[in-house]
Amino acid sequence: MEANIAVNSDDKNTWDGGAGVRPFGASYGKMMMWFFILSDALTFSGFLAAYGLTRFKFIDSWPIADEVFTHVPFFHGNYPMYYVAFMTFILIVSSVTMVLAVDAGHKMKQKKVALYMFITIIFGLIFVGSQAWEWKTFIKGSYGAVKTKNNRILQFVNAEGHQIALADFVTNARKDGREQHAPTNGLWFKAEPTIPEYSVAQVQEAFKNDPSLRIRSERMNLETKKKIIYSREESLKKLAGATQVVQGANLHVNEYGNPIFADFFFFITGFHGFHVFSGIVINIIIFFNVVLGTYERRGHYEMVEKVGLYWHFVDLVWVFVFTFFYLV
Repeated sequence: MEANIAVNSDDKNTWDGGAGVRPFGASYGKMMMWFFILSDALTFSGFLAAYGLTRFKFIDSWPIADEVFTHVPFFHGNYPMYYVAFMTFILIVSSVTMVLAVDAGHKMKQKKVALYMFITIIFGLIFVGSQAWEWKTFIKGSYGAVKTKNNRILQFVNAEGHQIALADFVTNARKDGREQHAPTNGLWFKAEPTIPEYSVAQVQEAFKNDPSLRIRSERMNLETKKKIIYSREESLKKLAGATQVVQGANLHVNEYGNPIFADFFFFITGFHGFHVFSGIVINIIIFFNVVLGTYERRGHYEMVEKVGLYWHFVDLVWVFVFTFFYLV
């Protein structure tokens, strides 16, 4: 049976997918971009919800952001959250320059569109480079710690209760003769994780020789919002159960506390960083099209507006990532 559907040829509001039809006042390309943004927003929402639930479950052992993100390139010292705030500011300003590029496109000002697109690309590159540097610093670590038999992280503090690095009290090099496995130092080569700079025995010996040192737990006193510091006697007992020296963070261990924090950090910030990098690549393509006059010949700069929607979305997502990981 053949079904015949009558279509009123005089009805100009029927959307048949034609190039000249704009449902909801938007072009087909803009509608698809909004659909993509909506689906991606749901993906990020799922990731952040999982992060929030996990953090709530392990709230007493979750790393403190002010103690983790304290580094600034080319400066030594403790600057909690300064560089992360700078990264966030750069990305927000890039959203402003993208708005200016879109506005210049509406006014058909080719040179201004190219200028603001170029500035947006530079800011995006600064952000991605900063995020890569932050990853490197997080992986390398700040202080070092030890891991116990029951998978607890023990950190070291001085008499004033301030965390100190292993290098501050362990002065000798490794004495156990262990070398990092490499294809050149054995008949059979088997890859292994990077060997810590110090052995467990060295750390234990150096700790015993300095009576001013104490052990700080990864766990937090929820009433004082500070990590628990053990007495000298308790510290020696806790340290006796150490099985591994931990320097930095990876998908298995984390000197700052619960290793699940590092898993979420690498995955969510990496996923967002991939979005920013993709946006930079697309912006570069659009920038060259602007310079070549492609959109001038078309008579509109809608492509700039569409990539602008994506860029604003990426910036907005970072606001939520910044709030969840660094502020809350």
